Amino acid sequence: MAARRRPEVSRPSRPHLPMRPLWRCRGCGAEWPCQPARLSLLVEYRDDRTALLVYLGTLMAEAGAQLPQLNGHAAPENLTERFLSWARAR
Repeated sequence: MAARRRPEVSRPSRPHLPMRPLWRCRGCGAEWPCQPARLSLLVEYRDDRTALLVYLGTLMAEAGAQLPQLNGHAAPENLTERFLSWARAR
């Protein structure tokens, strides 16, 4: 008698959204926006890069206000690179 094969159960993927106030990705734990979040945002805003930059700028300001409260230091210096530079129109 052949062994029964168990059906494959795939875990639903966790969305790559920011976990505030840490500004880490809920899905993978990397600094947000992580690579999957960046790709998703580029697809979502493919027809309106300006709106994407406004959205990311708003989130960057929020992160800039929250991160210093967590670590007692000034906001990380790389927030512009992390939030905006990758999304600029090419």
